[in-house]
Amino acid sequence: MKILVINPGSTSTKIAVYEDENPILLRNITHTPEELAPFDAITEQQDLRRQLVLDELQAAGIPIEFDAVIGRGGLVKPISGGVYEINEQMLNDTLHGCVMHNHACNLGCLIAHEIAQTIPGCRAFIADPGVVDELSPLARISGSPLMPRICIWHALNQRAIARRYASGIGKEYEDLNLIICHLGGGISVAAHEKGKAIDANNALDGEGPFSPERAGSLPAADLIRLCFSGKYNEKQLLKRIAGKAGLNAHLGTNNMREIIDRIQHGDEHAHLIVDAMIYHVAKNIAAEAAVLCGKVDAILLTGGMAHSDYIVNELRRRIEFLAPVYTFPGEDEMKALALNALAVLQGRREAKVYD
Repeated sequence: MKILVINPGSTSTKIAVYEDENPILLRNITHTPEELAPFDAITEQQDLRRQLVLDELQAAGIPIEFDAVIGRGGLVKPISGGVYEINEQMLNDTLHGCVMHNHACNLGCLIAHEIAQTIPGCRAFIADPGVVDELSPLARISGSPLMPRICIWHALNQRAIARRYASGIGKEYEDLNLIICHLGGGISVAAHEKGKAIDANNALDGEGPFSPERAGSLPAADLIRLCFSGKYNEKQLLKRIAGKAGLNAHLGTNNMREIIDRIQHGDEHAHLIVDAMIYHVAKNIAAEAAVLCGKVDAILLTGGMAHSDYIVNELRRRIEFLAPVYTFPGEDEMKALALNALAVLQGRREAKVYD
């Protein structure tokens, strides 16, 4: 089976071509700020990014002949985990229902569908988008009925890492209780109970620990006062939640290599801020242990910051008393998407219907 994988990010579009489980092409198409500047909404980038994907395939000598095209899922309405066949309802919700979440991942299903439509017999999918919602009823309740809790998290990578860990110890994901922490530009922490993420934070809109680009949870009254201070408009304040927030706001950069280098050269302020981030990540991991009533088989650390020995070692120092800690640096999204599509094509998994 030949599968095209498309994973759009804010400044790049990753693509891969798989033949069954084997990657035959991996590319990261970068987009400059100047290239993206003409577009007000991210979905307006669809034609540009689709053409760049096709150009990259042509340059690699790969014909546009696929059994499936699978894209990173967008921030549509909350759904359960799994593989979904792209349909008109999903396309409509992506184009018109994601106004509150103008994120590059919304392009995944749009481009996948458009390319698949040109190939006879080709199917188009998404899998485990960031809006996968398997929260327990208790987790949904906040202190205000006006604002129930939702989760926007790294569902695709977390579930892929969970399955990889389970396979490595000869068990099934559905047999384990895990706490998984994705340490990237945003940080998501989730409690996985027997194959379902029953609690996870909203890593995009402001909940949980702060991160290289996100503010995380903030003092609510102070945020409201800031909204009415006249100092910022709505767009500027939203950037203070996601984008110009976290390490980026405190230290002027979200580049962890640069920040760690500053710490090693004696930057005490950078040291303090990074240690505070680690402190809050550890605190959120420990909170998920309470969700699982202390019955935790393992804690898994993944994402780009899991490459940092300093961050991992400091986290271990604070959380290893809860359960064994294992690291899976980086992310496994491209392979995870390909294997999800392959499982459907081979009849080992059934594609769900988005409605």
